[in-house]
Amino acid sequence: QVQLVESGGGLVQAGVSLRLSCAASGSIFSFNRMSWYRQAPGKQRELVATITSAGNTNYADSVKGRFTISRDNAKNTVYLQMNSLKPEDTAVYYCNVVAMAVSGAKYDYWGQGTQVTVSS
Repeated sequence: QVQLVESGGGLVQAGVSLRLSCAASGSIFSFNRMSWYRQAPGKQRELVATITSAGNTNYADSVKGRFTISRDNAKNTVYLQMNSLKPEDTAVYYCNVVAMAVSGAKYDYWGQGTQVTVSS
């Protein structure tokens, strides 16, 4: 069983920065791909950024150049540094982790979500 604990959301004004954190714990062999998704009211959940165990990253076009995803493998934690926030970044942000068991089986886990609200 894997648990994901997210933190760092809040209410901020446009233009400022926030950093989200997601700490993974549990009886698992390794954590592979770690990602951040977001879901705004009335919209579908969308991928914001992802990082592989090798450190390769990918971003949604809407956040490229403003957001940075990183991970600390020793702490099994993934971060999302969000700079130059815009009102359209307002959403619930979810951490997603693909974990691999000793058997080689892969499992998909989601955090509880953290609210980010950006006022204009």
